[in-house]
Amino acid sequence: MAVNFPPLAPLLPIAGVRLATLAAHIKAWEREDVTLIELAPGATCVGVFTRNAFCAAPVTLCRQHLAQTAPRYWLINAGNANAGTGAAGMQDALACCTSLASLGDCAPQSVLPFSTGVIGQRLPAHKIQAVLPAAVAALAADHWTQAAHAIMTTDTVPKGISLSFEVEGQHCHITGITKGAGMIRPDMATMLAFIATDAAVAAPLLQHCLEQAVNQSFNRISIDSDTSTNDACVLAATGRSGAPLLTEENSPGVAALQQALTQVCVTLAQLIVRDGEGATKFITVAVEGGATQQECLEVAYTIAHSPLVKTAFFASDANWGRILAAVGRAGLVDLDLNAIAIYLGEVCIVRDGGVAPDYTEAQGQAVMAASDIQVRVVLGRGDQQAQVWTCDFSYDYVRINAEYRS
Repeated sequence: MAVNFPPLAPLLPIAGVRLATLAAHIKAWEREDVTLIELAPGATCVGVFTRNAFCAAPVTLCRQHLAQTAPRYWLINAGNANAGTGAAGMQDALACCTSLASLGDCAPQSVLPFSTGVIGQRLPAHKIQAVLPAAVAALAADHWTQAAHAIMTTDTVPKGISLSFEVEGQHCHITGITKGAGMIRPDMATMLAFIATDAAVAAPLLQHCLEQAVNQSFNRISIDSDTSTNDACVLAATGRSGAPLLTEENSPGVAALQQALTQVCVTLAQLIVRDGEGATKFITVAVEGGATQQECLEVAYTIAHSPLVKTAFFASDANWGRILAAVGRAGLVDLDLNAIAIYLGEVCIVRDGGVAPDYTEAQGQAVMAASDIQVRVVLGRGDQQAQVWTCDFSYDYVRINAEYRS
């Protein structure tokens, strides 16, 4: 059950984007599992992808196709990752792109494929190809919510958000959806995220804005410290709002675009953690007083990745020694233990090198009983700070992943 998960609000259509969802029955389930997203001619598209060396075939093709031409279609399937499939996987992904291109009267390079699901199994390309004519016929601007459902795998709830912002007095909109609940320590993005705006933005600036947003959002989450083979986050700008074209970082309106995009990405990233496989707690790990932001992140992620810390949170056990040990093994050089303070919520649990004299077990237990918890670490080494979001490890996490292929 997702942790304090807000209901999915209506998602705004984006001028120049149409979507369709169909059931190809890639797995033995009765649900829609193929999503087609069409971008109007002239749209700008950028993306960031996994750094996993065993990246999936669709990730390789996406990178190649983005470098060759402006995309017209995003083609997404759930239920099969098409990763660890070698040359055959590339052939299957390209076959899907080619079939869609023939229906859309465009080059195969104009199609970006995305897959999510089980690794190491051959993609049933014929099933996807079979539903493409119906998908093209069903394209509509108001199908974002259906798409948020269709891209899910072990997710328990769909994830999406829409915002509005202004560029030189002209209203613009941005909508994003994502999927992900496990194998999350993205190292660039999340499992899969699809975002579109009707603003007009030049490709280099759009890429910069996306990378800035991703580094503050999808790069700050961990469910199980595993980076997927299929992580991808793509952003399209259709230019259909009527707002002036944004080309430079100091262009009027860029700050509003960046703020809206970052808010969309942060919200989607946090929703992934709240829907973490088997999660019962949503945990913010905030580290401040670091000499550099990177060392703050090292400490935060050491805490967030720790199975001992995460299982203590599941048990609502104020076993603060596990947090202290994680800080100590994060690899910081010349750490002054007496300068460090560690808090559970507003309760100081560690200072001056040991347990805070006024700390009581009851105080810690009260914080740990909540479903939203903050761990705050003050390093006393500088003025840098960073935070990441994670969740606990429960019995259900083990069950879900033990039964993943069944």
